Amino acid sequence: MAHLLSTSFSVKISSSNRPCGQPLNQARTALPSSFTIKTSKSSFKRLVSKGDRTRKSCVVLATAAPVSKEVTANPRSGSDESRSDSSKPQRVMVIGGDGYCGWATALHLSNKGYEVAIVDSLVRRLFDHQLGLDSLTPISSIHNRLRCWKAITGKTIELYIGDICDFEFLSETFNSFEPDAVVHFGEQRSAPYSMIDRSRAVFTQKNNVIGTLNVLFAIKEFREECHLVKLGTMGEYGTPNIDIEEGYITITHNGRTDTLPYPKQASSFYHLSKVHDSNNIAFTCKAWGIRATDLNQGVVYGVKTDETSMHEQLCNRLDYDGVFGTALNRFCVQAAVGHPLTVYGKGGQTRGYLDIRDTVQCVELAIANPAKPGEFRVFNQFTEQFSVNELAALVTKAGKKLGLDVQTISVPNPRVEAEEHYYNAKHTKLIELGLKPHLLSDSLLDSLLNFAIEFKDRVDTKQIMPSVSWKKIGVKPQTVPAN
Repeated sequence: MAHLLSTSFSVKISSSNRPCGQPLNQARTALPSSFTIKTSKSSFKRLVSKGDRTRKSCVVLATAAPVSKEVTANPRSGSDESRSDSSKPQRVMVIGGDGYCGWATALHLSNKGYEVAIVDSLVRRLFDHQLGLDSLTPISSIHNRLRCWKAITGKTIELYIGDICDFEFLSETFNSFEPDAVVHFGEQRSAPYSMIDRSRAVFTQKNNVIGTLNVLFAIKEFREECHLVKLGTMGEYGTPNIDIEEGYITITHNGRTDTLPYPKQASSFYHLSKVHDSNNIAFTCKAWGIRATDLNQGVVYGVKTDETSMHEQLCNRLDYDGVFGTALNRFCVQAAVGHPLTVYGKGGQTRGYLDIRDTVQCVELAIANPAKPGEFRVFNQFTEQFSVNELAALVTKAGKKLGLDVQTISVPNPRVEAEEHYYNAKHTKLIELGLKPHLLSDSLLDSLLNFAIEFKDRVDTKQIMPSVSWKKIGVKPQTVPAN
């Protein structure tokens, strides 16, 4: 494989902007890439360059190219022809493609024959450094990931590094790649992170709401026929004492009937940002004729997909900490290291769950069956419902089969939420489009537990217990103390 991984960079520096760091063409890398570097007025600049007001952050457009070919950064011509030629593969831009769901989705779509570009600011990796966290799995840099994917499959995934809150960067990216569909994972996705302190609450709102607004304006200005596939969350609905419909509900009031957006009861600044996104997308579909699908996703578990299992450098991240880790993933890691399963409060909190293999399948189905111009579709994206107590019982049972002594403890609930409630959410639309669910089985739990056991030496047990309180949210930014 070494002969496939040895080549050089082709670099282009914008003449109107100051280069950042050393010239990249002096480096030896796995696959060739082309970079355009320019100064960015990034919304997360203060997080990146905190304490150094003279430092500038950079936007990097990096495009992995086929071996033995010269790389150029010229925009493509003939965009009208490409849109009318149905024989050409669809071009899909995956915003947030370096993250947990985005990385698996980008590889899946590439493997299915789509032309894929990843757009990412890489700020998610910065969060780990800020909070002293790390993925259970060792994850390669985005550049090494894409070089490995190219070497194994021969397929190129283009890479644009920058912040979508910078509309200039996003405009250049749209004009360069010319997407037929945009899959938008590019948001701060943790409720606990948004509740740490004022600065992170504000960052979450600005990053998520403004980033999505920029995507909507980019579609309107540059790619009117582009289909937006937006990752929402089931958390927008809250836990109402009635059935949760898929996006809309028909109500009869005082003798009159109308179909209206389903009421939202967000439970964190993160979930509130998602509600704002949904309202903005619905409005622009009505006003501008944008086509959009909102995937209100449940809690995702698992780590392996067909594509991420091809090579260790393609491995996805797996979060187990109290800020970014989700319930089932956290429980499996806790069981693997002999830590009691941490059930918040009474444990009756019930949510929709799905395997990460179904996440990528749902996104593909949405792209293959796009919304109509002016249509704002809402799909509830999950496959099963579980309470926290039910998940703990399943992990306990599966752990015992592997010889693990799994205990469960109730810890004070750091969130403000109902701990016992009615929950019945509809999720039929993706099934009707052809979703074949991977239901939570004993074999899947065994696989996830064994995966956690394999990497248990990387677990920092100090990160397991919840540390973010909804009621004690701070004003000053919290930082990690030096060891």
